[in-house]
Amino acid sequence: MCIGVFDGVHRGHQAVVRQAVTVARANDEPAVVCTFDRHPAMVLAPERVPPSIGSLGQNLAAISALGASSVVVLPFDSELARLSADEFLSDVLRGRLRAGRLVVGHDFAMGRGREGTVDWLRERIETTVVPAFEEGGHRVSSTSIRQAVAAGDVGLAGGLLGRPFALAGVVVGGQRLGRELGYPTANLARTAPQVLPGDGVYAGACDTPFGRFGAAVAVGVRPTVGVQGGGRTVEAYLIDYPGDSLYGRAVELAFFERLRGEEAFGSLEELKAQMALDVEAARRVVAARGVERATRLELATFSLGS
Repeated sequence: MCIGVFDGVHRGHQAVVRQAVTVARANDEPAVVCTFDRHPAMVLAPERVPPSIGSLGQNLAAISALGASSVVVLPFDSELARLSADEFLSDVLRGRLRAGRLVVGHDFAMGRGREGTVDWLRERIETTVVPAFEEGGHRVSSTSIRQAVAAGDVGLAGGLLGRPFALAGVVVGGQRLGRELGYPTANLARTAPQVLPGDGVYAGACDTPFGRFGAAVAVGVRPTVGVQGGGRTVEAYLIDYPGDSLYGRAVELAFFERLRGEEAFGSLEELKAQMALDVEAARRVVAARGVERATRLELATFSLGS
């Protein structure tokens, strides 16, 4: 069993899960991943909880691709938080989950007050400790990925994750200005408190129930026209999408490259002209990534939105 928060399932996390799979296969045993339904800080220190990199669904999908036999998701509530390291090991890991060996990251600790360090574990159960994963001389961590995303450096974040950073959400109604300008957009309501990329325009892709499409994605407050109700928005123009409504549908927006920062324009005509340039720039990035549009047969009667 390997255990951890695994927020974002970055390349360091992937190394831990893969090591667990390797150890399990060598011993003809199942490899089980144990994680939590929320970041522990949401219970232990809610005033300091970091924005998540991935939603629980995204994290589970990434883990499932690594070859584990199964994944156990524990509810991290006040009862679990009160368990000592001894209680967590004996009652949960060994008792309920039947763990015989552990694989953990180098900085792992468990139990009340993080008393169950890797050295503590090694004295009580067979434990494999995976060293820190480095990329370009820098340690890959969830903190570094959050910082890169927030700064708009989605290319760096994708390199640390081993795949593009992506937001999960549901398409909701907007001000419908994009339609008036000739570029109808899908407005994303996030389904998890994920970190938002820095304000600007990005090239990416949108996974919909009807296929994957390249996208020009805008994040920010839309200074030219403003945002009803304030706050930041995430909206995507889906390249070559053949319809007009995804309202209420779950989608995932992947971010490939930042095209420019957010700007205020003197008129809607200037904004429209820049949107045309943004879409073409996004189209080039998407083509280089090999993102192919779904067939019209797959999409039949479906369309985009605002």
